[in-house]
Amino acid sequence: MKKSNAIVILLVFFLALAVVSYVDVKGIDEAGTASASDITLGLDLAGGVSITYQVVGEEAPSRTDMQDTIGKLQQRVFAYNKEALVYQEGVDRINIEIPGVEDANAILEELGRPGTLYFIYQKGPDGTDNYTGSYQTDENGEYYIHYTLNKPIEELEAEGSVALYGTDVADAQAGSTQDQMTGNSSFCVDLLMTEAGKQKFAEATTRASQSGETLAIYYDGVFLSVPTVHQALLDGRAQITGKFTYEEADRLASQIRIGGLKLELEELHSKVVGAQLGSKAVTTSLKAAAIGLAVIIVFMIAVYFISGLAASLALLLYTALVVLLLNGFGMTLTLPGIAGIILSIGMAVDANVIIFARIREELATGKTVKSAVKIGFDKALSAIIDGNVTTLIAAAVLWILGSGSIRGFAQTLVLGIALSMFTALFVTRWLIRAFYALGLSGEKWFGVAKERKAFDFVGKKAIFFVISLVLIAGGFVVMGVNKASSGAALNYSLDFVGGTSTTVTFNEEMSLEDIESAVIPKMETIAGSAVQPQPVQGTNEVVFKSNVLDQAQRKEMEDMLLVDFGVAADKIESETISSTISDEMKRDTILAVCVAIVCMLIYIRIRFKDIRFGAGGVVALMHDVLVVLAFYAVAKVSVGSTFIACMLTIVGYSINATIVIFDRVRENQNVLGSKAELKDVINLSVTQTLSRSIFTSLTTFIMVAALYILGVTAIKEFALPLMVGIVCGTYSSIFIAGSLYYILRKKFPQKIKKD
Repeated sequence: MKKSNAIVILLVFFLALAVVSYVDVKGIDEAGTASASDITLGLDLAGGVSITYQVVGEEAPSRTDMQDTIGKLQQRVFAYNKEALVYQEGVDRINIEIPGVEDANAILEELGRPGTLYFIYQKGPDGTDNYTGSYQTDENGEYYIHYTLNKPIEELEAEGSVALYGTDVADAQAGSTQDQMTGNSSFCVDLLMTEAGKQKFAEATTRASQSGETLAIYYDGVFLSVPTVHQALLDGRAQITGKFTYEEADRLASQIRIGGLKLELEELHSKVVGAQLGSKAVTTSLKAAAIGLAVIIVFMIAVYFISGLAASLALLLYTALVVLLLNGFGMTLTLPGIAGIILSIGMAVDANVIIFARIREELATGKTVKSAVKIGFDKALSAIIDGNVTTLIAAAVLWILGSGSIRGFAQTLVLGIALSMFTALFVTRWLIRAFYALGLSGEKWFGVAKERKAFDFVGKKAIFFVISLVLIAGGFVVMGVNKASSGAALNYSLDFVGGTSTTVTFNEEMSLEDIESAVIPKMETIAGSAVQPQPVQGTNEVVFKSNVLDQAQRKEMEDMLLVDFGVAADKIESETISSTISDEMKRDTILAVCVAIVCMLIYIRIRFKDIRFGAGGVVALMHDVLVVLAFYAVAKVSVGSTFIACMLTIVGYSINATIVIFDRVRENQNVLGSKAELKDVINLSVTQTLSRSIFTSLTTFIMVAALYILGVTAIKEFALPLMVGIVCGTYSSIFIAGSLYYILRKKFPQKIKKD
């Protein structure tokens, strides 16, 4: 490469970095559009709209009906944001919290009041019409038919004019249909009835088609649609057609779905609430990220010289691009999403470390710097691709099958992996080539690998296995003790088991900073766990969420608020709330993780042509998860929504580290041939990748440690086990994975095909 070209490359790079960074800070207009401040933050980081519904009726609803209603509402509000929460409060209330929005009235208008849905025959038993229509004009001056009921709904029910209820509808979705005569497409609503509703619908459509009647869909005092029935529909499926736009069809389908709730709900109140983790969560996370990046840059340059400088510059561009694309793809950033970014930063550094280690190895064999750089990138390619693609497959499955915060984690991880591969394989390479062309071409600028004697990892496997078994067994023992003493094996937070919501109306409006500094520490002392504050915008009201408080704790909390803040007793309300992670979300997560593991196994089988690599990797993953689970039990760290993100981060981190070692084993097997002892091949491979394993873990550990040191309570509860997971993942990839593969090879030798 010519010097002039090298200068052009560096100028283009720094210009791109400057432009992207400027957009991240200032945005593309005066309003700050596309800037970091414009990123949609989740309810845990920025707050949103909170709506409370109460069940209509004097009798307390059953648990089954409440759970069914919550499940259906959850699917409905996911249309606004996948991070939305729906959970039970008290006996007959349901809370909906939607992040990233501030207009509660607009949400309520679009969401609708979860009321009762009816399908009504046009004529009653006496032959008179049950409803009448009159022409009216809308705000644009266009005519439409406005329908009104001629009788109270109770009379229509009594005389048998109500054909079906909303509970008879299993699903309603907007779709499209094609006219067989003209070939024109139009939007419609596809209906699917429940098993019970299938028979009712068959009878209703048979009657309506024979009599020429219509079946009006009536919801919460308003006619939604009056479709004509052309024929009997016996399979429980139907299609509502008309001159719909897609938005109109989707709105009608949504109203039908929400009208199919088992319980009728009425709005109790709606409000705009603040961040669950407090205002400090975002600022401390940003500060931690900046400090962590600075330390990593110093470390990379100190260890890898000019290569480290190139990697550091590429990492800066990577970080700037992540911020830009979070906006570009409209992703909602939550604490689990930050976990995904941390993991992808670790993988970005990892890719560079693999490359640089390869370059140093080639220099040690006497290659020229130019040749070593080329060969280093080429040899590192397979390990980088296999490690990143394996994690990418898992992230994609979690994105597709997961829900809530799991999707947020998967989205940022997918974005981060794609960008990390781009910056490591392309940006870093061109920067190194540019520096080389400018005269930084001596070996001293890159470093030469020192020959290390292979350590007998496989020979000492019994020691490492015993250490792991003791840690895992100890964890189960502690969980048993915890179960016997407190009724729960782990310290489950309100995300899993519910808790107490304490609504306090202070005498004057308090800033979130004052709440966090003056109120929260005292509440956490009483509760014995983290407390999430949610100020209600424009009022003196603050909602505090904590683990379940008994009567003594509630009384102590009330006394503290009275004495220290002068809050009257009638201004303090406490309600038990259900878990914010529903059973359906738990099932979705378990299913997503299982499918992800299967997909990873399939990919490893295809790439390595040996399922024993995949089996060894999965066992190593289970080892890491169990050890971290043991830490949760021993340290009694709160197990909440971030627990899932933490475990997924550890799985993604661990499989990537293991794949790098397996890739080197595969390469050495091909180079050394079948005559080489498998034990020696594995020991050599682990030793050759040892610096990579340690350095990558160290840089990722630095990022998480900065979060732990600077973070608020909830972030500390997330960062601490993650640090343990990073150490554990490094341990398993070095001391466990290779030995597991060795055992599987010996226990299950590959059959040789005979000609």
